[in-house]
Amino acid sequence: MTAVLTAPPRPSLGRLTAVELRKAVDTRAGRWLLVLIALSAVAMVPVVLYAAPADEQSLGQLFAASQVGVSLLLPVLGIMSVTSEWSQRTALATFTLVPERSRILAAKLLAGACLAAAFVAAGIAVGFLGRVAGAALGRSSGSWSLPLPVVGTMLLFAVIMVTMGTAFGMLLMNPPLAIVLYFLLPTLWTTLGQMVPRLEGPARWLDTNRALDTLTDPGVSAAEWARIGTSLAVWLLVPLAAGTVRLVRREVK
Repeated sequence: MTAVLTAPPRPSLGRLTAVELRKAVDTRAGRWLLVLIALSAVAMVPVVLYAAPADEQSLGQLFAASQVGVSLLLPVLGIMSVTSEWSQRTALATFTLVPERSRILAAKLLAGACLAAAFVAAGIAVGFLGRVAGAALGRSSGSWSLPLPVVGTMLLFAVIMVTMGTAFGMLLMNPPLAIVLYFLLPTLWTTLGQMVPRLEGPARWLDTNRALDTLTDPGVSAAEWARIGTSLAVWLLVPLAAGTVRLVRREVK
């Protein structure tokens, strides 16, 4: 009787996402980066407790403060998730086991979104503990409420940040270069928009720093959403599309 050879079932997207989450803590650099992000969430709370007026020290304000450092470091997490495949020489094993590179990319994006959500959840816990500490010390008299739109906005902001980092990582495929250009290019554009009068108009539409800041304001208008979408199309969708093409076509050595 002739044995019939069948291909093993391909891993599900959920399993690939779990593998990418495990990769985030497999290296020393990844573990330290996660620790730094967690510490950045805690570091801003004492600043608010001792610097802000007592009536402004609400749970929502402390939660927002916990996300300041997180939003700065999440893009680095996204960059490292992609570029580490080459810097740690794991790309050959990854793309041999899963030849469909688009599925690996989807898993990396989902893993980044999961980590972003985890740090938002941690920020809620940190903000609550900060509010408890402020009440115990007699320094906080703000509200204990945390509106769901605020949490949703912070979650959206965190997912955007980590996805932008992933897009830059795919496009440049070099950790130092991707990190430097991610922070340098938007900052340079912001500076030029403020210094050159003719760039003031375009800067309002293409400056992610200014456009995304409006997400934290209550009642974002249709014009502000249009500016957010335009800036993200330039700084997120274009690098993501170009990076996807490069990731799919790049030779693994």
